[in-house]
Amino acid sequence: MENWQEFTDDTINALLEDGSDPDAEYTIEHHFYHPDFAKLEKVAVEVFKLGFEVTDAEEVEFEDGGSAWVFDAIREQSLDAANITADAIKLEQLAQKFGVEYDGWGTYFEGEDDGYDEDDEE
Repeated sequence: MENWQEFTDDTINALLEDGSDPDAEYTIEHHFYHPDFAKLEKVAVEVFKLGFEVTDAEEVEFEDGGSAWVFDAIREQSLDAANITADAIKLEQLAQKFGVEYDGWGTYFEGEDDGYDEDDEE
């Protein structure tokens, strides 16, 4: 599968190089998908038991006409590469155990120039 340590290091480095706040708390989203809702639901329950917030599953359609159910497992945390990598490995193993796909993790830029300007609200 993925080399989660390398992926995590590269992602964190890219965020920091772009000016993201190294001391901020980040919303780390781990992505899961599978065409069978029941299988995906079993994984979601186990992920919740591990202390993650679990989003409601949504059905997505692919360009080739296929579809799958998706959900995210979310945790608020610092950009601690060791913890994020450990979570990715643990969640990928759990997904494999239940026969669903773990599609990695992602987060959002956190910094002064995050694209949102409070003055834009009217």
